[in-house]
Amino acid sequence: MDTQFSDDFLVKDKFSISKTSTEYKGDLTKEQGVQLLAAEKEKLRKLQEELYADGSQSLLVILQAMDAAGKDSLIEHVFGGVNPQGCHVTSFKTPSPKEYQHDFLWRHYLALPEKGMIGIFNRSHYESVLVCKVHPEYNLNEKTWKSVKDFDQKFWNNRYESIRNFEKHLASNGTRIIKIFLNVSKKEQKKRFLDRINEPNKNWKFSAADLPERALFGQYMEAYETAINETSKDYAPWYVIPADNKWLSRLAAVQIITETLEKMNLKYPTLSEDASAELKEAKKQLESE
Repeated sequence: MDTQFSDDFLVKDKFSISKTSTEYKGDLTKEQGVQLLAAEKEKLRKLQEELYADGSQSLLVILQAMDAAGKDSLIEHVFGGVNPQGCHVTSFKTPSPKEYQHDFLWRHYLALPEKGMIGIFNRSHYESVLVCKVHPEYNLNEKTWKSVKDFDQKFWNNRYESIRNFEKHLASNGTRIIKIFLNVSKKEQKKRFLDRINEPNKNWKFSAADLPERALFGQYMEAYETAINETSKDYAPWYVIPADNKWLSRLAAVQIITETLEKMNLKYPTLSEDASAELKEAKKQLESE
């Protein structure tokens, strides 16, 4: 029984969203998955401590998905046991007027994780080639362009190139990047929207604005497919995880993260001879009290 999913969901060749399942069809049961998740979370806690102590690299986890795909709950269930001092979540909403005064990557630079930290982007700079591609008129808020006619193929190619250059720059300067697309079906999204409406304690999660966006589901899938194909690179790979089964998406995500951290060759700092001598002297003084 295969219980390691990181390689299964890595985008290696040309990605086709229509040929990619949103459901888990393996032999692992939910109960087994939950047990594995607990073990992986403990592994993540230890690796995050090593990353923090090592202090030479950082990890950026980018989560992208349609509404109700489970981004928020994944963050809660995967990172719930991590030391909050070494982990920071940034949720990107509609840009503010100040943010529109800068280039589309500016606000994302400000949220990047420091060395020793894990940064989580709940939505990200990819919104500029996803929601802004489905709604090109949003780009007019940047005031650089005068008409939606300006957003031709050259414009989008430049955006993809900017993203690739941005991520390559980060990777070459000590930030390891993981990009995860939670691939939820339209059918499952409908079920989760109805759950939000039918369960009073979930009403706050539902917005009437979700329905017009749902009507554009197909256009969003096209935008995701293109963005993933344009930007999945060795230095910043995309993983497409089936998200109709939340337990599976959480397990797969934490496995991808822990495996990436293990490959970063993290080490606890080694004390110099002088520092070791000071430590021994401090121990003597404490034990003699």
